[in-house]
Amino acid sequence: MGMGVMSSSRRGRSSRRAPMAEINVTPFVDVMLVLLIIFMVTAPLLASGVPVELPESRANPLDQDPEQFTIALDREGFIYVDDTLVEDGALPQALDAISGPQGSEKPLINLRADTSLDYGRVMAVMGELNNAGFNSISLVTTGSAEAP
Repeated sequence: MGMGVMSSSRRGRSSRRAPMAEINVTPFVDVMLVLLIIFMVTAPLLASGVPVELPESRANPLDQDPEQFTIALDREGFIYVDDTLVEDGALPQALDAISGPQGSEKPLINLRADTSLDYGRVMAVMGELNNAGFNSISLVTTGSAEAP
């Protein structure tokens, strides 16, 4: 009788399954796809934090350069250098800060201006950029859906 109990317990151990050494990657893939969707939706929002209604244009897009700065003029005419508000009259000092050492090549400037702004206000900022030695200025617009 004792032997029967021991033999059945031994049989129970040997009939158990061996632990699985495989990893179930389905939850990992699900999480990665959700993160991918979140990054795809939020990435365009991170491009510029200043809300500006850009004019439309049919111009071809330019290549992105790591050595570039964005200057934005919002609806009220406030100036931002890379999402940092520039006080009235402090634009020349802000441009000196981003221009780099004397004699070096000036970085590319992307100028974003709201469509409701006066043309003279935008030209005044472009004049300050030119006066500071920034001759490579890109005017940022949105793509037009109209056919030629």
